[in-house]
Amino acid sequence: MTETPPVKTGLMICGHGSRDSDAVAQFNRLAGHLRLRLPEYDIESGFLEFAKPVLREGLDKLMERGAKRILCLPGMLFAAGHVKNDLPSEVNEFAADNPGIDVRYGRELAIDRRLLKAASERIEEAEAAAQTKVAREDTLLMVVGRGTNDSDANSNVCKVARMLWEGMGFGWAEVSYSGVTTPLVDAGMEKAVKLGFKRIIVFPYFLFTGVLVRRIYDWADEAAATHTGVEILKAGYLNDHPLLLETFADRVGEMLTGDNVMNCQLCKYREQIIGFEGDVGQPQVGHHHHVRGIGTDDHHHHDHDHDHGHGHHHHGDAGDDG
Repeated sequence: MTETPPVKTGLMICGHGSRDSDAVAQFNRLAGHLRLRLPEYDIESGFLEFAKPVLREGLDKLMERGAKRILCLPGMLFAAGHVKNDLPSEVNEFAADNPGIDVRYGRELAIDRRLLKAASERIEEAEAAAQTKVAREDTLLMVVGRGTNDSDANSNVCKVARMLWEGMGFGWAEVSYSGVTTPLVDAGMEKAVKLGFKRIIVFPYFLFTGVLVRRIYDWADEAAATHTGVEILKAGYLNDHPLLLETFADRVGEMLTGDNVMNCQLCKYREQIIGFEGDVGQPQVGHHHHVRGIGTDDHHHHDHDHDHGHGHHHHGDAGDDG
């Protein structure tokens, strides 16, 4: 009896993209780590906007090299517009053009015990680097999310903050966002300093650096300069933490086993969520064609920011974090 040859499987790592060349370099470095960790897959990576290669180029390369099954892995923390609309639109378009290929779409990283552990270690690194010793109960943790117009995704940042707060024993925790929703970091810091804690740790719950992470750190520096009686520390973002790589590897496995569960219970496109009732049933289409592959700021300089006034909705769940 002739054995069926294994299906050649490609893995497409789908990034958001950024105008910031450092953010793109960090994403590409993570993709390199995954190539070493998952040698059984033919791996490509690409971006929704700004950076190159764009997603379609990577998908086409995998097909040209003989992949009969392609797993599309979102390189993003939470499921908002990019994970729910833009990436599926790109993946579905490719699948429709190539019906002979088994194309599967994975889920976002979501809230995961390993990412919480990685986050705690980034916070601990900031504490260890500080010149002073301040007890956790005298410290306020400020967790900063990307910000999106999807309240379900925004609420995940609050859950991360609560779990870090209780798990690490901080005296208090606050949540703020880098854009799109409120409170923004500057307003959040103005509130936080009034609560009377000796130290505030600002932790960007982001994958990579970029314009938005630098903006968060600038706001933290401004608060420190204004409120000299409070020590304000800046914790690092997740970047290529080993536990992040482990979580990504698990998401790949889920696509093969069928255990690929996305949180659709509170998705505003499927359920009438308070304040977003009109979004139910909206077309799941991409919104980034105008900036697809136009390059980073190393290629050209402009003021194109994701908090702009385009005619599409601001749904960034990853922004400059990859």
